[in-house]
Amino acid sequence: MERPEIRGKKKEEYVHSVFENIAHKYDFMNNLLSFRFHKLWRNKTMEKMNVRVGDNALDVCCGTADWTIDLANHSKTGKVIGLDFSKNMLNVGEKKVKSLNLDKQIVLQYGNAMDLPYEDNTFDHATIGFALRNVPDIEKVLSEMTRVVKPGGKVVSLELSKPNWKPFRMLYFFYFYKILPFLGKLFADRYEQYSWLPESLTNFPDQQELAKIFEKVGLENIEVYPLTGGIAAIHIGYKKKGK
Repeated sequence: MERPEIRGKKKEEYVHSVFENIAHKYDFMNNLLSFRFHKLWRNKTMEKMNVRVGDNALDVCCGTADWTIDLANHSKTGKVIGLDFSKNMLNVGEKKVKSLNLDKQIVLQYGNAMDLPYEDNTFDHATIGFALRNVPDIEKVLSEMTRVVKPGGKVVSLELSKPNWKPFRMLYFFYFYKILPFLGKLFADRYEQYSWLPESLTNFPDQQELAKIFEKVGLENIEVYPLTGGIAAIHIGYKKKGK
């Protein structure tokens, strides 16, 4: 169960401290703990999104900017913004962006996913990767993402999920709750921070429930794609035209 003392504003503060502390090893640990599957999942998401040349995109909770960079590479000429509330994560992302000479196309901005500092109907795509389960209010964040995309634009979540097949689910939970925090301690000297990651999934909506939240905030034609036996899932919703 998610700890009752870490909810709402306290959850936001706690998650902020987690990512500020693990930023320097975030990419290494991501590759280690996911067996690099997160890269395959992101590639699959980009395939489903079908970003066109010139599209503008917002990557919410962009972290170290891997997905932000993918969006820029597919858009080629469109403006891409990555927003995050962890300055340490953004600092890592800035180094990547500059090393790839994408700093004229990509802007990394400090900000809060609950209150996006952008005008309505600004972006063709708004994405959030492996972060929706960490926000204090899922509906609020998705509403903000919906607000800032253009009519007909896409709101996209790539997130960890819960396998449906019971034997696989049990094995996955054993790894996620028991092994993953131990690896966090062993390789990053951060047990508490990596024990938070499985906790964050405990009360997160399943794939069908999340699709209903997408609909509730005004998105339509919701697409759901389970990945690797349901370990992760893509959700894509389209903003209603005329909104």
